[in-house]
Amino acid sequence: MAVLIVDDDPAIRTLLVDLLEDEGYEVASAANGQEALRYLHDAQTPPRIILLDLMMPVMSGWQFRDVQRQRPELAQIPVIVLSASENLPEAARVLAASAYVPKPVNLERLTQIVDALYRTGDGATARPQQSV
Repeated sequence: MAVLIVDDDPAIRTLLVDLLEDEGYEVASAANGQEALRYLHDAQTPPRIILLDLMMPVMSGWQFRDVQRQRPELAQIPVIVLSASENLPEAARVLAASAYVPKPVNLERLTQIVDALYRTGDGATARPQQSV
């Protein structure tokens, strides 16, 4: 598995799944953090990258990231935060995200970031990269 998309908006999930599959990635999706953790628990191979919305019902992106960072087998998976939050750069820094992309998503820039993280496998960048 290459990319896991975690977003409560079905239209955004579908758009991102289609985009990344068209780019040649294997993609899975989850509607909230709890569903994503269940997927990660059951997956034979963990994803190389997680695209994570912050504001979701059941389990938010913040709660998901807290659990992810506490589990050694999941902690090193790079996370790209997707959000309409005004404080997105600060949120990405606090969450130790590898990158962040504001909503509405610039699809070309998102693809560039996914490609770069996938190639390097870098889940521990010093400062989150911004979509411009």
